[in-house]
Amino acid sequence: MHKAQGSRHKVQGTRHKAQGSRLKAQHGARVVFWALSFVLCALCLDADASAQSVNGGYSDPRTPGTVSTETPRQLVDVTFRQRLNDTLPLDAAFTDENGRAVTLGQFFGGKPVILAFVYYQCPMLCIQVMNGLSSALAVMPFKAGQDFEVVLVSFDPRDTPAIAAEKKRAHLEYWSSEQDASAWHLLSGDEATIRRVTSAAGFNYRWDEATQQFAHVSGVLVVTPDGKLSRYFYGVEYSPKELRLALVESGEGKVGSAIDELLLYCFHYDPESGRYGVVVMNLVRLGGVLTILFIGGFIMLARRGESGPPQAPSRA
Repeated sequence: MHKAQGSRHKVQGTRHKAQGSRLKAQHGARVVFWALSFVLCALCLDADASAQSVNGGYSDPRTPGTVSTETPRQLVDVTFRQRLNDTLPLDAAFTDENGRAVTLGQFFGGKPVILAFVYYQCPMLCIQVMNGLSSALAVMPFKAGQDFEVVLVSFDPRDTPAIAAEKKRAHLEYWSSEQDASAWHLLSGDEATIRRVTSAAGFNYRWDEATQQFAHVSGVLVVTPDGKLSRYFYGVEYSPKELRLALVESGEGKVGSAIDELLLYCFHYDPESGRYGVVVMNLVRLGGVLTILFIGGFIMLARRGESGPPQAPSRA
């Protein structure tokens, strides 16, 4: 019995020793963990201090900076401001693509005019303006030359009639619209005349020496037959519906049908956006009128049905 108790005491002693060894091991691991953490923190602080000394004390360059609100130097004074109802200088003298001396007013008088300021040696943006215009005209019900004229004025005084003629030929050939050649007029002129017309239309541009190109805003205008600026459309893509409405509105009753006039009643031009928007109240009024007409017609038909055809007199 004493031997059994001694054995138990030995086993318990062994267990206590094992537990003590585990506790010592855990304590040692904690010491090592905190020591390594301290070393890593010290290294990070030292690296940060070194980075600051290299960067002159500036903050982390990956931190987002302040967004610049300054206009790039190339775009200073480059604008296209609407001057609605102002009149273009129709006496301005140009040369057309055929080398003939013309005035701007020769293309006005009976029809509205779609006007664009481009330059014929432009490598990209002006081409997109012309393509956007032709794309819209291709699906419109109006015919160039019959319902409106297209006038392009180059704001590069280096453009010549020969360059204008080649530009016109290539463009109309690309759009398979050579039949409209007589309605497209590509003008060139001197610097003073160009500035006079572009300034009157609110179109300001500038030459950029770095790129050897003109910085300018893209868009087209619709002008009334008497030369008043009527509508502006910005960008390089133009809605056929809105261009159609602008021509009807600027045509002073000479362009479009009764349906087009009705569309003008439902849509209104917003100068802020340069777009036509739905006039809700006009739609409500139109809907009310149509409803009254429908109800009135229905009542008349109902009364005719009730009265029936006249009966023949009975024979005795």
